[in-house]
Amino acid sequence: MTDWVYSEKVKDHFMNPRNVLVSEEDYDHDARGAVGNMICGDEMFVYLKVDRGKNVITDCKWRTFGCASAIASTSVLSEKVKGMSLDEAYNVSPRDIMAELGGLPEHKVHCSVLGDKALRAAINDYYERNGMADKIKREEARVICQCMNITDQEIENAVLEGARTYLEVQERTKLGTVCGQCKEEAVRLLKQYIKEHFA
Repeated sequence: MTDWVYSEKVKDHFMNPRNVLVSEEDYDHDARGAVGNMICGDEMFVYLKVDRGKNVITDCKWRTFGCASAIASTSVLSEKVKGMSLDEAYNVSPRDIMAELGGLPEHKVHCSVLGDKALRAAINDYYERNGMADKIKREEARVICQCMNITDQEIENAVLEGARTYLEVQERTKLGTVCGQCKEEAVRLLKQYIKEHFA
């Protein structure tokens, strides 16, 4: 039998996930965000209830189709953001999620990046639904990996966080894990960002 390579907190959130959405039709949510693609791999949905007077998240439900890391990451995210303002929650990062989980195996770090993306999509959806278009944050970024919707900014962030090889960028972002058509451009950007920031 293979040893469990995750922290006890990851195991707990995987075996006993919190705030899982049972039925979208039965949950009166104020916002919904989605990221990923079932054809390409993990897919994640985040649903929010918001105190409209304070713009504070009062509840967060989710549905994830993916590995133990993806499920645990979304579970812990759903607990973390309750009570946060939308602005605070928008800035929750994969690093914050991993810290809450007590870390993830290096080859599973990429699983923590989906939750925060789905959360940001849900927050932007809330602003859209409530006539607050001026609050919507559009990332001025170019999509490099169409399958996983990974941008040049995310590649740059991966480099800033220590990625120095294509494989390390993949581990942090899931870029190129499906069709691989983005590899050439991703490698070019990887070299460019290393030169810009560290040469």
